[in-house]
Amino acid sequence: MSDSLREEVVKLHAQVCSGLADPNRILILYNLSEGPRCVNDIAASLELPQPTISRHLKILRDHGIVHADRQGQSVSYRLSDPRIIDALDILRSILADQLREQVLLARQVNQKITP
Repeated sequence: MSDSLREEVVKLHAQVCSGLADPNRILILYNLSEGPRCVNDIAASLELPQPTISRHLKILRDHGIVHADRQGQSVSYRLSDPRIIDALDILRSILADQLREQVLLARQVNQKITP
């Protein structure tokens, strides 16, 4: 792979990751994994203000993570690729493993401190 191609791939990777860099956007993606939704449905489901959801959806759309489909007056959002949920699930699994390791380490430290 040429250096310029490698650099372009890394930039695209970073772009997707930056689109995921907010907890609310991750919640929106999991919400959309259940099927296409309009902004108001997502806002109601996540109990977040509609302008907040709209702002995050724009970022997700700009990063190519969701698509917007206009249906008359309303806009429905859907995942661009459902594999994004698989990627999020893998990250969640890694985080769970890291938390388990930290708990084990904390227990070991605690055992050394207490007689």
